[in-house]
Amino acid sequence: MIESGQLVMLVSPKGKRYFRVLQTEDILNTNDGQLQMQNVVHQGYGAVVYTHLGRAYTVLKPTLYDLIKSVKRRTQIIYPKDIGYIIVKLGIGPGCRVIEAGCGSGALTTALAWFAGNSGQVYSFERREEFAALCRENLEKIGLESRVKIAGRDIAQGFGVKDADALFLDVRTPWEYLEHIPEALIPGAPMGFLLPTVNQVSTLLAAMQGGPFSSVEVLEIIVRRYKPVPERLRPEDRMVAHTGYLIFARLGAASGQDDGEPADFIFEQEKEYVEP
Repeated sequence: MIESGQLVMLVSPKGKRYFRVLQTEDILNTNDGQLQMQNVVHQGYGAVVYTHLGRAYTVLKPTLYDLIKSVKRRTQIIYPKDIGYIIVKLGIGPGCRVIEAGCGSGALTTALAWFAGNSGQVYSFERREEFAALCRENLEKIGLESRVKIAGRDIAQGFGVKDADALFLDVRTPWEYLEHIPEALIPGAPMGFLLPTVNQVSTLLAAMQGGPFSSVEVLEIIVRRYKPVPERLRPEDRMVAHTGYLIFARLGAASGQDDGEPADFIFEQEKEYVEP
């Protein structure tokens, strides 16, 4: 039995997915007929329920992957393959206060809110109202809107947030906002950036040099899926390869030489793992 207020995913016979914050008295209207939510409550996760036309729907507990892939979009979203690494690098967890700018359709926003939990807070900045409204709509659909504060503030004037635990910028010219980062984060906090071209990455790195940024890392993540056929196991014909460059760093005190010359980055090096 599923309790009222829980999030469920209903999968149609053709694989279409519906997400609902469960309320017993609600009715889901589909092309396959009406589905009574009280039947979903009593059957529980993993069960099959039927519309009034006799069409079978599977009741599942959605994963974060399901939610991200279902985001209604008007912009390019950040892919799950990148989001996973972002979450781990930024240390997002229950109670975390995180700043993001450029929420777009809200794929990363959803993940940040999911991991920050009810005790955390996501401060999301989006200058374009149509994108902010879409992000808000996507969050409301899955019941995560209370964990996110969306503002139309221009971050060129600062973030208006103090002592946040982490920050991520998905904006075209992040180097223009670096000066506002130290006043928004706690000392040593992690930060990340997403950029589509190497030219932009170079510009960002040059702007960060000599500033209060350490443990700099630049990477891209590529995933290759395989056809799950035991007799003919091989890669799929198409793949999502390059989606963007990820840049990460830590906030620290600006370090320099005694003569006032700026110090180079403290670049993060991969350590070779040695079995104990």
